Amino acid sequence: MSDLKDKKFRNLFLSLLFDALGLVSFVIPGIGEFSDIIWAPISAWLMTRLYKGKIGQAAAMVTFVEELIPGTDFIPTFTIMWFYTYVFKKEKEEIIIEV
Repeated sequence: MSDLKDKKFRNLFLSLLFDALGLVSFVIPGIGEFSDIIWAPISAWLMTRLYKGKIGQAAAMVTFVEELIPGTDFIPTFTIMWFYTYVFKKEKEEIIIEV
């Protein structure tokens, strides 16, 4: 149980960190769109490492596209995926088990 809890909070910390890194293009004028071209494939790869399976691969594609589209860097895709994995998906599994 402790390992699962540790992984859960480690993934939350990393998700918040990676979303913050994605916002760097808003902070530094002039290099924003260039940095997104570099960050998009890195963030997609990180998403597949952080969240395994098909859902992690789908989230990686969403992250990749989100980083490439100008003006969408504010969307916290890593944090949304964390909530999906550890809050919403868990609630859905508990409902299925209870039925």
